[in-house]
Amino acid sequence: MNEIIDLIENQQVRGLIFDCDGTLADTMPLHFLAWHESLRRVGLQFDEDLFYSYAGQPTDYIISELSRDQGVEVDVSSLTIEKEQAFLDRLADVKPIEPVVDFAKKFKGKLPMGVGSGGLRDVVQQILGHLQVSELFSAVVGAEDTQLHKPEPDVFLEVARRLGVDPAACIVFEDADLGVEAARRAGMRYFDVRTIHTPRRITASTPQR
Repeated sequence: MNEIIDLIENQQVRGLIFDCDGTLADTMPLHFLAWHESLRRVGLQFDEDLFYSYAGQPTDYIISELSRDQGVEVDVSSLTIEKEQAFLDRLADVKPIEPVVDFAKKFKGKLPMGVGSGGLRDVVQQILGHLQVSELFSAVVGAEDTQLHKPEPDVFLEVARRLGVDPAACIVFEDADLGVEAARRAGMRYFDVRTIHTPRRITASTPQR
């Protein structure tokens, strides 16, 4: 990440924006387990490749898409709550993605920093609290806070607005194609966390707790 430090020292970057799941927190395998546990009860299929392709989209949107595509009628609202609770039941197992968290800690009090996520804000805040990094971020934007979601730029533009930083002077830390595209559309630089971290893959045959 030395090139980012150079941009900061040259004042080309004046605000840091982080995705949460898969960027600050190693949550993606746990989210997949929560999805698998919740969806199998209603007969919806969601393999791991499809799961990662939706990364950055809100839970209710994903459920609606799966329901429509597979012709399975579900109660989107209640299934959304069930899936999020299945994830929160695993919150104690969430670990930080150390290089990204350490980078954020390095600039605590030096640059404005925020989080822009496709997840529900309360869930994101619980993750940040579990990792003990909440105090690093002066803005947390979740799925409820914008009408449009990744790959649209709205979430990152809203974080920049709350930070009071020109979008062109922000850099986004992301781990998903939709998030990278959202940063690009926002006119922001981005760092692809997948270049330094690969989440553990899980198959549907893995025993569920």
